[in-house]
Amino acid sequence: MGDRLNPGDSAPDFTLPDDTGSQVTLSDLRGTKVIVYFYPAAMTPGCTKQACDFSESLESLRRDGYTVLGISPDTPAKLATFRERDGLTITLLADADKAVLERWGAYGEKQLYGKTVVGVIRSTVVVDEDGTVSHAFYNVKATGHVAKLRRDLGLEG
Repeated sequence: MGDRLNPGDSAPDFTLPDDTGSQVTLSDLRGTKVIVYFYPAAMTPGCTKQACDFSESLESLRRDGYTVLGISPDTPAKLATFRERDGLTITLLADADKAVLERWGAYGEKQLYGKTVVGVIRSTVVVDEDGTVSHAFYNVKATGHVAKLRRDLGLEG
């Protein structure tokens, strides 16, 4: 289980398949700001709410210079179903072996209904144009997260 990232850390590079099977590499996005968010499972209520919130905010986030990548341990096929079912416009990436989740500190022990379990820790990491972590949020709430993130980043609307 990886250590959590902190502002000032270099964002670990990765290449993961999206819901169409195309490969997306973080370092290819240098020169833009990237919001990387980790969620436990496609098509569950909280994850659907969060993905829809990011999709609804995507145009304004793009205007502010951000790209959004959502990462879960789901397969590309399940992500494609998720995108289609909910009309998602964000980029969804599959981390089936959880290597990126672990390296970014988004997989490990967490509390679930009063029990300690091992799983995906709902997290959001913001990477600047140079590939450096500018913000890192762990154990975030699915509902209202995008609005809070926008406030934390100083974005209007």
